[in-house]
Amino acid sequence: QVHLVESGGEEVQPGGSLTLSCSVSGDTYSKYCMGWFREAPGKEREAVANIDADGRTRELLWPRFTVSQDMSKNMLYLKMTSLEREDTAKYYCAAMIRRRDGARCSTVQYDYKFWGQGTQVTVSS
Repeated sequence: QVHLVESGGEEVQPGGSLTLSCSVSGDTYSKYCMGWFREAPGKEREAVANIDADGRTRELLWPRFTVSQDMSKNMLYLKMTSLEREDTAKYYCAAMIRRRDGARCSTVQYDYKFWGQGTQVTVSS
């Protein structure tokens, strides 16, 4: 079973940048689709980006937010730029087993079985 730990969240001013990290352990990284989600107070958790072991990405807030990974270090990253107050949320790293048919990673939170504890990002002046 994979274990996920996010880090890097903090308070940042509007227009600033931040990179979140997710450490992945407990299982073979390449078996999984890796995703970033966020949840703001009073709002539904939403997909931000995902990436698979082939490097295929879905970046729903591109170009401001981009996802990357270092499989040699079992690390997932989310680079966030031009941050806005509306980006304030708790950001979660999540993993789902890759589909055998090679389909791209899902953006549906319920497809992801494994979750980290989240890291808070607050955009405020």
